Amino acid sequence: MLDTVFGLPVHTLVVHAAVVLLPLAALGAFIMGFSARFSRRFGPLVVAVAAAGVVAAFISRGSGEELAARVGNPEVHAQVGNLLPFIALGMFVVVLALWLLDRSLPGTRPQRGLGVQILGVVVIAAALITTGWTIRTGHTGAESVWKAIIDNTRPAS
Repeated sequence: MLDTVFGLPVHTLVVHAAVVLLPLAALGAFIMGFSARFSRRFGPLVVAVAAAGVVAAFISRGSGEELAARVGNPEVHAQVGNLLPFIALGMFVVVLALWLLDRSLPGTRPQRGLGVQILGVVVIAAALITTGWTIRTGHTGAESVWKAIIDNTRPAS
């Protein structure tokens, strides 16, 4: 099921969803970490995008294993990519927790207590880690596909 679709590797198609959704969710999570008002208003959207990113990351991992069975295992990319779904899941969990706590704040001007502020810092850290790991995973994947080709060709004049 995760091998090919329309004659193309599923992995090359689905990784783009993870590469877009995870940093987008991380951007929303980053802002949520600073602003309870933003969290209350846009938290459901950020949580939904983060959930979709987690699903895309897990499908990317499974389809990457299928692709590796066909073409060989890109060691570094496989190692880095195996962790991405779990890092994304961690971000999803803390973003969901922050949104649930922020939406339960009484009053029109939400004020976070110390515990929720600390969770906000954890969310910011999770957003940065997720973005960095997504970039690293994508870079190692692109490098495994393109480095040898680029190294053995010259730019067109």
